[in-house]
Amino acid sequence: MAISTLDGTFNFRGTGGLPLAGGGTTADGVLYRSDAISALTPQGLQGLAGSGIDVIIDYRTPAEQQMAPDRLPPAMDVRKVDLPLLEGAFTGMAQGAMRQAAVSGGTAAAARAVETALAQLPTLGRIYTGMLEHGAADFARTAREAATAEGGVLVHCTAGKDRTGVSVALLLDAAGVERDAVVADYERSGQDLAGEWSDRMLGMVGSMGVPLTEQIVTLVTRAPAEAIRSALDWVEDNHGSAAGYLRSGGLTGAELARLRDRLRQ
Repeated sequence: MAISTLDGTFNFRGTGGLPLAGGGTTADGVLYRSDAISALTPQGLQGLAGSGIDVIIDYRTPAEQQMAPDRLPPAMDVRKVDLPLLEGAFTGMAQGAMRQAAVSGGTAAAARAVETALAQLPTLGRIYTGMLEHGAADFARTAREAATAEGGVLVHCTAGKDRTGVSVALLLDAAGVERDAVVADYERSGQDLAGEWSDRMLGMVGSMGVPLTEQIVTLVTRAPAEAIRSALDWVEDNHGSAAGYLRSGGLTGAELARLRDRLRQ
């Protein structure tokens, strides 16, 4: 049974109902995306247990996972696939520094760690290109899981907008979803994270004396259309299409066909 919300998350949604370039829409209950699922409420756990999801793909680094382990229903039969991607992990890195500061009292050191990380990070679009340059095998593995799973597949990271955003955009584009709809689905993360989640994250960063520049606010909370468009443009320039990119990472023609069949109504 397809679900539309997951209590205890901010950026969870399914990808059903998106328009396909050749007509029709994407199928419900096949591919889901989310921020971290480490704080699911009892209602959220119940929803996940009855969702039909049987594969969870986690792009977080081991440090991010250790700080905020997935919370799963005890009786849920689910296979966890860990595909850590360092690019796009700024949100988790910032959370880690802040949590360490809370334990050790080393707020100044944590602030320096965050500032150092920021100084090394380019724009979101460049971060996404870095993911694509190094992550073809992981993104192809994600596509394979989505193609071959018996039930639904949930893809998530910490915020659910960067690593998850690039991955889902690739799968939707490869399935033939209209480009504007792919971009709109990505942009929705900025809307979903606005408010409580963004205020909390920016408040923690600001509390350490790190200036809340436009770059920081964008990296932590925003999902601008130009970032994902530039990523998809890079894919087309270097591999012809999202399908070609996934094939370069090891996805077979049969798996690609199965992915398209599953994601389409």
